Amino acid sequence: MVDPTLMSDEVLLSVCVRYGEEARKWRNKFLGMLPEVNRRRLYEREGYSSIVEFAKKVGGVSEEQVRQVLQLKEKFEEVPVLQELLVSGAVSMHKLERVASVAKPANQEFLADQVQMLSRRAVDTLVKDIKRSDTKFLSGQRMEFSIIEETMQVSVMVDPDVGEQLKELQHKGIDINAELRVFLQERAEKIKEEKDKIAATCQPTSSRYIPARTKKLLKKEYGTKCSIQNCHNEAVDLHHEQRYTMALTHDPHYLAPVCEPHHEIAHTIDVKYQEKKRRRK
Repeated sequence: MVDPTLMSDEVLLSVCVRYGEEARKWRNKFLGMLPEVNRRRLYEREGYSSIVEFAKKVGGVSEEQVRQVLQLKEKFEEVPVLQELLVSGAVSMHKLERVASVAKPANQEFLADQVQMLSRRAVDTLVKDIKRSDTKFLSGQRMEFSIIEETMQVSVMVDPDVGEQLKELQHKGIDINAELRVFLQERAEKIKEEKDKIAATCQPTSSRYIPARTKKLLKKEYGTKCSIQNCHNEAVDLHHEQRYTMALTHDPHYLAPVCEPHHEIAHTIDVKYQEKKRRRK
């Protein structure tokens, strides 16, 4: 072992990062073993009064962590794929705890894939999506959310002059909902027309740079927010719903602005979908 005082800044930082990763990995494995140690009451053989005392003194973990891992083991009895990740220490307990509330036998394999690839923030976003609207993943990538209501009352901010005009129209007996439908339909048609024009000129390219014209149109369509329904995060990137590495084009029909967590989710889903396609061939 080299004396840390003799290491350069870069070497010292890299060694600390490596040791930190190793420490987290072995702590996860230790925590995963605790439910079985508790079941067998092996801690009594070493003279410890409880699994909590054993875990604290042997592994340096807190009482809260011990209780969490024991509770998760119980919650995962009906989802053995996730239980295996807990017991093996392959995934941190914190990520597994986040998906426990939405885990079912039917989605356990999907969740197991996701928690192994996603960051903690993206896992949080995925769980919120599932809780919110029975998320469906289409074609391995696109996320669809459905909310059906006969009527919907919404609050929107409009300039005073616009509000006065709308009230005046309504006072005159004009159906402002019909007027707004026409406006929205015309807007959608103009955007579609512009998309079709851009798509007609799209040529295969090795450049990942998305043309300014395309970016401007997508901003007009989606604004500055993530395009995933019910997500209010700021969009940080444009996601290729049609894989760029396969299509080699920036067709606006297959581009959508997404926040960082949803972009991460979309790419991990895409990876698993492509793996399944290859296995079926």
